[in-house]
Amino acid sequence: MKSLREDDHSGFDRPRRRTRPRTKERPDYSSLPEARVISIDRGRYRCVLDGRPVTAVRGRLIDRKGVLVGDRVRLDGDSSGEVGTLSRIVEVLERTTVLRRSADDTDTFERPIVANADQLFIVTALADPQPRMGMIDRILVAAFDARIEPILCLTKADLASPDELRAAYEPLGVPILVTDPGADLGLIRDALADRVTVFIGHSGVGKSTLVNRLIPGAGRVTAEVSEVTGKGRHTSTSAVAMELPGGGWIIDTPGVRSFGISHVQPASIIGAFPDLEKLAEDCPRGCRHETGTIECALDDAVAAGRLAPERLASFRRMSDTYI
Repeated sequence: MKSLREDDHSGFDRPRRRTRPRTKERPDYSSLPEARVISIDRGRYRCVLDGRPVTAVRGRLIDRKGVLVGDRVRLDGDSSGEVGTLSRIVEVLERTTVLRRSADDTDTFERPIVANADQLFIVTALADPQPRMGMIDRILVAAFDARIEPILCLTKADLASPDELRAAYEPLGVPILVTDPGADLGLIRDALADRVTVFIGHSGVGKSTLVNRLIPGAGRVTAEVSEVTGKGRHTSTSAVAMELPGGGWIIDTPGVRSFGISHVQPASIIGAFPDLEKLAEDCPRGCRHETGTIECALDDAVAAGRLAPERLASFRRMSDTYI
């Protein structure tokens, strides 16, 4: 016979833990609306959905740094865009490209900048401030690594000639556009039409001024170059995507003073140049194709007249920035 104490407590057993069978099936969000992330500010993601702005937060299954400007996302919840409403990002769609940089060459941590850009404008002033070829080279390396088409956009052509930079970069096949404060922007508009283009440049090169001319009402803040340092002052702090009137998008990024590329693998750069990659097949194993390398097949190709020496010199000047 059970004791009275046992009978009194017989109905108070600890409840059994509920279990649900695990499933490998992920939620299907394919029926939810697709939007583009145009800016990020303190945990709020500004998106565009069917032409209207929508503010969203990150869903709990999305990593804290899992959303970039330029991302295409699926939204759940209230996506009306009305004042006081919040939607929720529940899925980040597969990216076509990701542009990355590291803080400096001692930092191997990749810092994604923007997603889904298919073109990169390297905005460089011909004077005030003076062009920095090392910076251009580093941004080119990042562009080639990300498989994003680079264009060199030279501003302030009223102050200096573009001939030196043309000679340095035309052998690489990099398109070059030149403009000044009063120039017609027809060629630049044509290059941007129906593309997603990220603008990157040193502070003070006139990037914000160019954006304001291309997109009336963009309101990007501009600033003068410091007379003391000869460098531009930062005027924006985060990337912003803006739609062009004639179709296409510009993703304007903050002015940069350094551009680390320690995350880039050398083999990924030569792969951006099919003609050089094919010639390099004859290189000895482990060849880094840098200046002074013994038995590099690229030097043999120049000697045999199969490769222009200017092209090899331009490639090596750029690639030597990270080797």
